[in-house]
Amino acid sequence: MNSPTKTTKNASSSAGEGATDSRLKEFFIDELKDIYYAEKLLVKALPKMKNAATSSELQDAFAEHLEVTKTHVTRLEDVFESLDKKAQSKKCDSMEGITKECERIIGDTEDGTSTRDVGLILGGQKVEHYEIATYGGLHQLAVTLGLVEIADTLAQTLEEEKETNEKLTKIAENSVNYEAAEETV
Repeated sequence: MNSPTKTTKNASSSAGEGATDSRLKEFFIDELKDIYYAEKLLVKALPKMKNAATSSELQDAFAEHLEVTKTHVTRLEDVFESLDKKAQSKKCDSMEGITKECERIIGDTEDGTSTRDVGLILGGQKVEHYEIATYGGLHQLAVTLGLVEIADTLAQTLEEEKETNEKLTKIAENSVNYEAAEETV
């Protein structure tokens, strides 16, 4: 029986071997289509979130993330190209749901309030957490498949999603949550 260390080493050393036509690679490409759809949907949703925000700091964060998201779309197109695949999207039910929830938050909160900003931050963080989970998983699959350059690209995007999440947390913790707590009905 192999020791866990030896099994891990063997699995590592054979990463990506014979993966060109594997089911895992098909799954990987399918999930790339899902996040491609999600990122393109966010390009449409982020301006609405920015316009609904009261805090200039939050407006700036959404505007900045819109530009970063456009870069993510381009990167994913490059990933598809490197796989000799056409950049295609597949409906992402998760991101559809989260963006609809953000729209509901805008509709359910009063314009010009910090309470709306709290809701937008929460919605934005749900978006980021979904993206962090997706890019983290895709990065690991790329590593397993031996797609080193793609793994590096996905890791870069993953770090940017984490940075956006942290930025939203700081905006909430430093001001917006406290301002909302002072608002009366």
